[in-house]
Amino acid sequence: MSKMINGFILVDAPYSALNNAGTDAGDSTDNIVRVKYIQKGRDRYPYVSGQALRYWWRETLEEKFDWNLSPISRETKIAFTAANPIDYEDDDVFGYMRALKKKDGGTVTRISPLKNSPLVSIISQNPTNDFGVMARHEGDPVPYEHEFYSTVLKGIFSLDLNSIGVFSSVEKTGYKNMYPELEKIAEEKDLEKDENGNFILNKEVRLKRTTDVIQVLPYLQGGAKLTSHLTDVVPKFIVLCVVNGGNHIFMNIAEEKEGKPYINFGAIDEYIEEYNDIILTKVYIGVMEGFMNDLKSEIKDYYKNNDKIVIGTIKETVNNFSAELDGLM
Repeated sequence: MSKMINGFILVDAPYSALNNAGTDAGDSTDNIVRVKYIQKGRDRYPYVSGQALRYWWRETLEEKFDWNLSPISRETKIAFTAANPIDYEDDDVFGYMRALKKKDGGTVTRISPLKNSPLVSIISQNPTNDFGVMARHEGDPVPYEHEFYSTVLKGIFSLDLNSIGVFSSVEKTGYKNMYPELEKIAEEKDLEKDENGNFILNKEVRLKRTTDVIQVLPYLQGGAKLTSHLTDVVPKFIVLCVVNGGNHIFMNIAEEKEGKPYINFGAIDEYIEEYNDIILTKVYIGVMEGFMNDLKSEIKDYYKNNDKIVIGTIKETVNNFSAELDGLM
């Protein structure tokens, strides 16, 4: 089975419009910018799309850890990267699809080792409408509206340790990563080749790419409407561990309780107990002081005698967790 990093995060969005849906055809005017939301019955849950989160992640990796991002080419209605996971870290971690000519290898694809959910509001709410005007010109001011919300967003992600830096030639969608030109590059750079024909980067490179993905989280940045709704999108609560398998065990540990976000410690305990046989590391929990009132002190008090759980700040947590990964690569 694959060794998977399981990550759960909470992002504080106290006055935000981090991912917008544009205008709504049903609106009476055409200058209202709506936020994205999921509707369950009459309840609305603002969200940030999984694609937007991945964009923030990729861009922050470039800025913080100097990742060499794969160049993008465009042809009419399609766009694609170089499809070279050897030289470009993001092609390795975020995956790709590229349609080459048949003589050059045909269509190549790579399933992303990094998978993530959207960031979805824990609390149901109706976004607030804000009114503004453009009045720096002669004549009548031009009115406009936009929505924003105050909530805590939750999301999960996984990172497949068995796939980072491992490139396959299997004739199967998502697994045919290689093509003749890329195989030539792999041979020139003396990549290891296993019994299944997979090309493998050396452990040092694989470990760095993996730890970069985790250690960049305390620096995560991005989002819409930052000029007037500046939001720090660094996770304020995070749970990390490695499991032997593909399922995400911490998906349901946060919920709404009396109109406020709530961490269910009992659920965390149950998941750790239920899946103790596949959890390969300690469970690391990071929380920033001041987030959700006394959450940090509550967690420390609740888990003070539990040697399976390590509590810290967000940076302490990602760094301590990353230190465990060397023995799992």
